[in-house]
Amino acid sequence: MRREPAAYLWDIREAALRIREFVVGYDFAKYTRTELVQSAVERQFEIIGEALSQLAKIAPAVASQIPDYQQIIAFRNILIHGYAVLDQSVVWKVIQGDWLCWRRRFRISSARSHRRPARHNRSRSPAARSSPADGAPYAVRNQPARVED
Repeated sequence: MRREPAAYLWDIREAALRIREFVVGYDFAKYTRTELVQSAVERQFEIIGEALSQLAKIAPAVASQIPDYQQIIAFRNILIHGYAVLDQSVVWKVIQGDWLCWRRRFRISSARSHRRPARHNRSRSPAARSSPADGAPYAVRNQPARVED
């Protein structure tokens, strides 16, 4: 089954929110001492890069609206293939620098409702889907993400 572009945008948005949550209260020193957080952040960047890569294949016009999408995909490739020589200061710089500006460009569109594909919902209980941790109603959280200028 082919996924809709909005589903990839949803995955990107969710991964971006997770990264933000993972590093709340962290500085570089604390980040470099916490391998669990490093691994979690890197995994979310991998998800973002892969989602963008797939999005670029099925909807290049949508992907091209995302600033620096090719660099984000390249960063994912570095995380995957260059893990042995990865410099955590580079990851931290992405978290603190351009990444924050890029992440802020994603907004929730109220134009139409869009539920995530069913296979994403299987891992969460109905209660979790209707009452997410951030308190937003599930229907609001499942609006398609869009890139704003």
